[in-house]
Amino acid sequence: MNGLSWILVSDHAGLEEARFRIASAAVLGVDTEYDSFRYFREKLCLIQVSTDSMIYLFDPLGEDEFGFLGDLFQNPDVIKVLHACDNDVRILNRDYGFTFSSLFDTQRAASLLGSEALSLSAVLLEYLNFELPKSKKIQRSRWDLRPLDEEQLEYAARDAGVLIPLYRVMNRLLEEHSLADEAQRIFSEMADGRWREKTLSEHGHMKIEGYQDLDEAARRRLRLLYRWRFEKARSTNKARFMILSDQALLDIAGRGDEFMADPAAAGVLTRHQLNELGDELLDVLSSTTDPD
Repeated sequence: MNGLSWILVSDHAGLEEARFRIASAAVLGVDTEYDSFRYFREKLCLIQVSTDSMIYLFDPLGEDEFGFLGDLFQNPDVIKVLHACDNDVRILNRDYGFTFSSLFDTQRAASLLGSEALSLSAVLLEYLNFELPKSKKIQRSRWDLRPLDEEQLEYAARDAGVLIPLYRVMNRLLEEHSLADEAQRIFSEMADGRWREKTLSEHGHMKIEGYQDLDEAARRRLRLLYRWRFEKARSTNKARFMILSDQALLDIAGRGDEFMADPAAAGVLTRHQLNELGDELLDVLSSTTDPD
């Protein structure tokens, strides 16, 4: 499979060129990069759109406007090919209001065709005999930081660039196996997916290792701390572990009186954590009301 050229759309001229080229395409490959590790709500970091001749990389963290993509995504005459598209569809709708029609998901197509391994790499190997170079290091890199380096951009472009050739093979196979109608029904349902805010698990604190070793007073403190951390993560859009770890919550709950008397001497938190969170934690621990 020949690699397509890619371009990072970074100015108005590039945006207009991309708009012109993409508008004439009958099939588009679509992919995104987002960070769901460090953020409470997944942070969209890159949108990749491929045609038969070029891959365009759009930066959601920049100042460019690319609402024209929404017109293409909802255009039933343009096929949009994605792999495992659930989160892509939901996040693009959440952030931009984009909706999809004529969607084709290569992971679901592979499942319908009886494939067992459903990662993009596995599906490409099975249906196109193409080995997609993958790197966990790049996959888990900081997509939310700028500038993105050449390796990251190459990685992102490569994933989008294989989708259209894969679609053409899989679409033909679905038709040959009389699965096209079933596939379209599934794809339509996927296109209707919408993002939902995370909700607090009322009993999540009980799943923290060490909970069973706490006395009743410490368990109550842990419940309050667990709720506080969830709300803090939601309001700051940080992953919960980046506020405080489960172990830190457990240690604070277990040393409640000691921590309240002298948070620094308790030895649970770093100086930075104490400066940033100490007063809030003391307020939580001094609360006499456990909200319903």
